[in-house]
Amino acid sequence: MGLSPVTADELLVDDVVGTAPVAGKSPTQIALERLRKDKVALVCVAVLVTLVLLAVFAPLITKAMGIYWDVTDPRAPTPSEVIDFDGFPLIGPPFQDFTWDHPLGIAPGTGSDNLAYLLYGLRTSLVVALAATVFSTFVGVVIGLLAGFSRGWLDRVLSFVIDLFLSFPALLGMLALAPIVVSNFSGNLDELARAQFFTLIGVLILFGWMFLARLIRGQVLSLREREFIQAAEVIGVPTRQILFKELLPNMVAPMVVATSLALPQFVALEAGLSFLGLGLTSIPSLGKMVADATPYYADYGLYLWAPVLIFLMLTMALNLLGDSVRDAFDPKTRR
Repeated sequence: MGLSPVTADELLVDDVVGTAPVAGKSPTQIALERLRKDKVALVCVAVLVTLVLLAVFAPLITKAMGIYWDVTDPRAPTPSEVIDFDGFPLIGPPFQDFTWDHPLGIAPGTGSDNLAYLLYGLRTSLVVALAATVFSTFVGVVIGLLAGFSRGWLDRVLSFVIDLFLSFPALLGMLALAPIVVSNFSGNLDELARAQFFTLIGVLILFGWMFLARLIRGQVLSLREREFIQAAEVIGVPTRQILFKELLPNMVAPMVVATSLALPQFVALEAGLSFLGLGLTSIPSLGKMVADATPYYADYGLYLWAPVLIFLMLTMALNLLGDSVRDAFDPKTRR
């Protein structure tokens, strides 16, 4: 008995029915899948999560261990109980045996616990860098959108402002602001600490939004000539809706990349300014701890290298993760 012939239409139907439907993926889903396969990114995320948890739970950790960075705390030992007449610690390294009561030893001169100071310094540095990144990103995105989408005098004015801030020497501005803040709040240490904290964040925002604004402006100049933007303008869509519902979603990738690369820069700037005495001098930070430990590097290396190692781990993890995010969101990357 012969088999009945199979037509081409039947073969096509069989192929379509037997084939699983192909699911499309958005650029964000493709980028996240690339990040999940990137071992360097996963390691960096693990390091960052660990450091963030240590910073967030610093009060609980120090309280559970009975260690304090503030020697004025009633529960903390007095400096005379933990340091000698020369200012060196009587407990723990470098001159005494290791003890779990003070794993990183006691700070020379002040008598505060190094581990407690390190945890609170990490907390301060992360808060300053994160706040500066969020606000500078917001300012840069808004100004970049307005400059790129507007035509005529507004674009010229905003572009001039961006170029003006880019050409202004930021370090000189910080050098000028720091003495003003200290002189106005030198009478009250608590007010001085708050003033330095918010001034540092403000200075980082003031001189940190221009690069993202220029990047967003360039992206908008390209996108505003596309058909969907021109069609929205023709049918009378409000400018605010075009900016934030049509243009902004198409710039998520460069914004994410710029933010991931800006965060380690702000961490380094905060530490560098505090090290120079232009940032935080009344509350713990990684830069201030490095500055305080520098005179003791020959006799008490642990006091210096502990914050340096944490700072190195933090900035390296942020930079490597930023590179991975940039590669993941780059449509030309094939991995």
